[in-house]
Amino acid sequence: MSVYIRKDSKDGTYSYEFQLQGRRFSGNTERTSEREAKQVERTKRKEAEQRILEEKEFSSEEMTFEIASSRYWLEIGQYHENAETTTWSLEWLEKAIGKKTLLRDITDNTVAKLVAKRRNELIPRRKKPVKVGPSTVNRTMTQPLREIMIRAENIWNVKVTKIDWSKHLLKEPGERVREASPDEEKAIMGELERGYDVAVKFAFLSGCRRMEILGLIWARVDFFSKSITVIGKGKKSRVIPMSKAMFTLLWAERDRHPEKVFTYVAARTSKRYKLIRGQRYPLTESGLKTAMRRAVPNAGVTNFRFHDTRHTAATRVLRVSNLRVAQKLLGHEDIKTTTKYAHAMVEDIRNGLDAMSPTESPTGNTDGDANGLGEKQNSN
Repeated sequence: MSVYIRKDSKDGTYSYEFQLQGRRFSGNTERTSEREAKQVERTKRKEAEQRILEEKEFSSEEMTFEIASSRYWLEIGQYHENAETTTWSLEWLEKAIGKKTLLRDITDNTVAKLVAKRRNELIPRRKKPVKVGPSTVNRTMTQPLREIMIRAENIWNVKVTKIDWSKHLLKEPGERVREASPDEEKAIMGELERGYDVAVKFAFLSGCRRMEILGLIWARVDFFSKSITVIGKGKKSRVIPMSKAMFTLLWAERDRHPEKVFTYVAARTSKRYKLIRGQRYPLTESGLKTAMRRAVPNAGVTNFRFHDTRHTAATRVLRVSNLRVAQKLLGHEDIKTTTKYAHAMVEDIRNGLDAMSPTESPTGNTDGDANGLGEKQNSN
């Protein structure tokens, strides 16, 4: 892939250029960020692949993985909430399997080798790289391939080899529930500023996901009814009543931006990113991730991620209400998903039992009376 800024570019936007099956494709991404430009190029490549696909006639028994991947992207992949991840997965699979490999030649043996290959890849980390975990292998390799193969057989009527997918999906660890203590929350908040602190505080108060927070616009904030509407997973909306703390926080952010609720103050002027020092701009996903990634260790807090603000809010709500309330707050369709927070009630019961101290004489009798009762019972 190749994205670059043309010498004659006046606005600093990236252009793209690539070749596909002997044909050249190029254009302007209209993006000033290299990362965003590469994503545009990936999309353009998929569109080009589909265009070539539509120009070809192919046999149902001779469909290559390249054609299947392009068709899956056109029909399903591009509409995924995390389409960028889907694009990455399809590119990885094309390279690992081989673009010209026929679908009917992909077997259990093929999938087993792919799983092993993905598991042994390394993810960069500050201290040292770590191997890809089971959840990531399933999400970025096995599941996308499974969906392509099933769709090819059931929808496109393509001949494929029967694969036992249950043998290839790795066992995933249960989702943890990490709750921040009040002191940990205070310490983290003390390391945030310039608008990132407001967004993270709102996360602690509301239990909203990162993208729900970044996507919140003023049109969905109703101060009159004291409620907000967020767009969650699957583009589904839910209404969250404002607490007094949420109302105060949001009220203070009015008039900072005409559309987006959560903004940050630019620390420096950047022609490349079109930023002016001191002015406010909508928070970005990468910016919020970076701010949180720096704040947590600086605060002396360990094993805490942004999503744990959601766990913290849910656990705190559950302590003063019930599972149904927590379910509504988090937007879970199935209450079974919410039951992972039930540990909060168990801990509270245990703490309550530990706090109890038995009275000196629960029955109102003296030790002598109790002994007398015992003697009377023994005499009968």
